[in-house]
Amino acid sequence: MSEKLLPEPLITNDTVVFGLLALCLVFIFYTSSSKNGFWKKFYSVIPSVLMCYALPALLSSFGVVAEKWHVVDEFGVATEHSSRLYYMASRYLLPAALVLMTLSIDLKAISNLGSKAIIMFLTGSVGIIIGGPIAILIVSIFSPESVGGNGFDAIWRGLSTIAGSWIGGGANQAAMYEIFKYTPDKYGGMVLVDIFVANVWMAIILLGVGKTKKIDAWLKADTSSIEKLKIKVTEFTKKVTRVPTLGDYMIMLGIAFTVVGISHFFGGHVSKYLKENISVVADSTNFLSFLGSGFFWMVIIATTGGILFSFTKAKNYEGAGASKIGGMFIYILVATIGMKVDLGRVLENPGLIAIGFIWIIIHAGLIILVAKLIKAPYFFLAVGSQANVGGAASAPIVAAEFHPSLTSVGVLLAVLGYVVGTGGALLCAYLMEIASKV
Repeated sequence: MSEKLLPEPLITNDTVVFGLLALCLVFIFYTSSSKNGFWKKFYSVIPSVLMCYALPALLSSFGVVAEKWHVVDEFGVATEHSSRLYYMASRYLLPAALVLMTLSIDLKAISNLGSKAIIMFLTGSVGIIIGGPIAILIVSIFSPESVGGNGFDAIWRGLSTIAGSWIGGGANQAAMYEIFKYTPDKYGGMVLVDIFVANVWMAIILLGVGKTKKIDAWLKADTSSIEKLKIKVTEFTKKVTRVPTLGDYMIMLGIAFTVVGISHFFGGHVSKYLKENISVVADSTNFLSFLGSGFFWMVIIATTGGILFSFTKAKNYEGAGASKIGGMFIYILVATIGMKVDLGRVLENPGLIAIGFIWIIIHAGLIILVAKLIKAPYFFLAVGSQANVGGAASAPIVAAEFHPSLTSVGVLLAVLGYVVGTGGALLCAYLMEIASKV
């Protein structure tokens, strides 16, 4: 069975598509800052960052833009085409954002947050690991064909790629795809489940941000360490705030993209060297195989670069808006992610969507239960979950929705996700294989 041909969108020129995405972001940020009664009420319910996903998703769903499509020639041969905007945003703008967002990081203050942030992150990982096999067992009761398949068509093989994505990120997802060799023609369905379900869950998390105080009261959480971090970073920002000059902007961009270049150069060489010289890294079935990912090293080196600059006078560029520029880059990335969501394809395989939602509900239920037991703040719950499910693209955004000073917490937890992603996904995959045969 071959993958369904994807229709050609109305606009295929990436430059024009980028202009449309920019227009979406302008509309969202303009209306969200409006004092108009309607927009004020609207954004009090729907977070602006959620709209940054939703508007590009609507453009994709109505066939205006697309991340991938097929063109059939006069001989009936279909050729796949794709937009390069997500690649540009994830490889150029994301590492630059990581540098600018960690430029003023206060590691000592973050360490004072205690162990609850790590506990919530690891709880989220466990929720994904056990959620997959449990979801298969539940769905097999009423839709056994949705969890079946033989050989490389076996559904659990495809679901392993979602486990890699939801515990770590794209690099871990690619590792699972290589390890379990799921049928390429059906892989698009798994990507759809990954993106759609993850974005629905993030929407729910973002809706909760506006009710943080009520949720924290229900959790009986102690938020004092978070408040201290907010105050400390805010005071530092006020102290160094100045009217930025063109020189400031050029220096900040120079620092960011120099580190981006370094992260790509050394990331590629390090991953190549490790794969060629260390057998466990070259072995795609080993949990250390993520060390052979150039993307993983790109994120690590970019984040390290930003942290190193935080020990220099470059830290003061936070006063000229370093993290705000980083935030702008992240929002562009968010818009390109939203472009991947085609709502019209969601119901093509309702059984898979059901597995995805049951899976994420188990993850959510476990992380909420543990947060209640250890009295962890909603911030740790939300960012710990997104560091798993969303990775480096989403965790900083969610953290920033609580307060801009907390962005770096999301960055560091997302990096931890890449480290545990492959091993956790492998364990989840083996459990799903067992569950599919019960």
